[in-house]
Amino acid sequence: MDIDKKIAGIIGVFLLFTGVLQSCYTFTGSSLSPEIKTVQINEFINNAPLVNPTLAQQFSTDIQNRFLQRTTLKGTKENPDMLIEGEITDYSISPTTISSNVNAPGGNIQAAQNKLTISVKVHYENKIEPDKSFDRIFSDEAVFSSDLDINAIEASQVKLVNERIINKIFNDIVANW
Repeated sequence: MDIDKKIAGIIGVFLLFTGVLQSCYTFTGSSLSPEIKTVQINEFINNAPLVNPTLAQQFSTDIQNRFLQRTTLKGTKENPDMLIEGEITDYSISPTTISSNVNAPGGNIQAAQNKLTISVKVHYENKIEPDKSFDRIFSDEAVFSSDLDINAIEASQVKLVNERIINKIFNDIVANW
């Protein structure tokens, strides 16, 4: 009987401690004001000199999903507490390292790795806490083998870079890092 009371006491202390911790810290790490309930995320337009035809739609959908799935915010088109919008300003693929094919006559030079760079200009407006609003450019890149064809780049590298940029935007807005 004494052992049951000790176990019950330990469980009670553990539950109390867990409750206190949960009230002090949200497990999402969000630093958004509790008054912020709604968000409007407009379509990002593609104004990059080199246009990937699916990039704007893919980026817009992915950023909307991130905010709606990982926060308690509700999407709205009228009088939002937060507004997120912007444009894709750069989409480029450039060689980063060069290799020389020594067996080729004249030693033809070919790219061994390429780099995909995407930059997104973001306008963030926080109507509840206006001092947290900003206009910033977020950019990221991925290096990949020059052997990949354009379809493989579109399927994997663009998705990777989009994910990294969205992480940066999300952290700057929600986690306030």
